[in-house]
Amino acid sequence: MRGRVLVSLAFRSLANRRLTAGLTVLSVAVSVALLIGVDRLRTEARTSFTSTISGADLIVGARSGPINLLLYSVFRIGDATNNISWDSYGQIAARPGVAWTIPISLGDAHRGFRVLGTDTGYFTHYRFGRERSLELAQGAVFARVNDAVLGADVANALGYAVGDRIIVSHGIGDVSFEHHDELPFLVTGILRRTGTPVDRTVHVTLAGIEAIHAADPRQYAGQSVDAAGIVTGTLEPDAITACIVGLNSRLMVFSLQRFINEYEREPLMAIVPGVTLQQLWELVGVAEMALLGVSAFVIAAGLVGLLTTLLTSLAERRREMAVLRSMGAGPGMVFGLLVTEAVILAGTAAVAGVTVIHAGMFAARPFVLEQFGLYLAPGLPGWFDGAVVAVVTIAAGVIAALPAWRAYRYSLADGLSIRT
Repeated sequence: MRGRVLVSLAFRSLANRRLTAGLTVLSVAVSVALLIGVDRLRTEARTSFTSTISGADLIVGARSGPINLLLYSVFRIGDATNNISWDSYGQIAARPGVAWTIPISLGDAHRGFRVLGTDTGYFTHYRFGRERSLELAQGAVFARVNDAVLGADVANALGYAVGDRIIVSHGIGDVSFEHHDELPFLVTGILRRTGTPVDRTVHVTLAGIEAIHAADPRQYAGQSVDAAGIVTGTLEPDAITACIVGLNSRLMVFSLQRFINEYEREPLMAIVPGVTLQQLWELVGVAEMALLGVSAFVIAAGLVGLLTTLLTSLAERRREMAVLRSMGAGPGMVFGLLVTEAVILAGTAAVAGVTVIHAGMFAARPFVLEQFGLYLAPGLPGWFDGAVVAVVTIAAGVIAALPAWRAYRYSLADGLSIRT
């Protein structure tokens, strides 16, 4: 009964000071939203990166840095320092124990989206998430030189459908001054959404990449390609950017990796995707912790603001406390009233911050996916959100003990006397 009265008094007191209370709630809510947002983006970024490729044992490219190779070959970030000759790729694909390979040719774009040259094995062997395979939402995979299969985001953003024709441009920028308009590509298929960079990629044949750079690309329009994505004897590529390798047994990973790293014909490098991804997390882990630390300090600043508000209001509320004392409220009631007010303010602010950031991120999903290629999975608040709400609420109660203790010491005479 006493607790119910205390809560009722606290709500009425806060309503009487609603402007100050509202600003306090706003400051704490913003700090909580910042912390939750940073943690959610960090978690979703890791999940998105981790789920981009699975089932691949090695990624092979020109010798550079392992993280750079992973970024440009899988995540379409950055550029390769060099290419792999087609002969070297053939030798790697023919090695004992190699089950399949996926050639990758990069360097062109279509209206800001990367163009990837590959073969039909890409749609058969590429895996993402938990060994999920690529699926077509419409149409079929390419079978001719100038066929193209679009990722879901490309089709949605540019309004393409099966049967449309697109022009590939040289370079990877949003704006290009060299368009390969002599050989338009025909959209034959659109992939289902994967939540990975595949969604933001235009897939064409290896022969198509060679054809648009030929002296007369028009002569190759409509020619069929084989399983390797080339017109045998006519449009065999000289080089590719990288390749993904799958083995019959993972016990052979390190022996093949050593063979490729020691390859004598040209400087090559093979990386294990999972190991390199862990190196990437170690590299960005410091920045992640720094962002979380800054967010935690922002919450601390918000709680200090709450403390300042309570301490500042004590001088104005001495008469209020004295009236409560004169009506029979004990010192403990006064102490509990201030602590309850702080807990209500902080709890309301924390819940509001969690609600606002989740609603905001849900609304921003299409924009974040389109601009940054980061898929924000919808979901309810988790344990971290609950922990933040609990910690902020408890911390507010502890912090409020100081002004509550000072109010506890105010005497009835001090509250009723006129101070000059």
